[in-house]
Amino acid sequence: MTDEELEIEFQDAVECVNAFTEPFPADVLLSLYAYYKKATNNYSRPSSKKAIINAFKTNALFQTKDISSNEAKRLYIDLVNKYFLYGK
Repeated sequence: MTDEELEIEFQDAVECVNAFTEPFPADVLLSLYAYYKKATNNYSRPSSKKAIINAFKTNALFQTKDISSNEAKRLYIDLVNKYFLYGK
């Protein structure tokens, strides 16, 4: 898969998540958050008003420190595909 194809598939997965109106389980949401931030090289601080949520987000992002942006995109896509195939 080329970088361009990966980017298209990643953006499709992001759109799928953004269009979904039901809540995601917390563990899935944290993984999606971390993979998305890593995939887009967005290292801004979590902005929740609750410190505990920011701590969980920071921890999830920390767990992605050793993967590349493209690997994060692949993991995000895989998680979305598994969730929508098996999670609902």
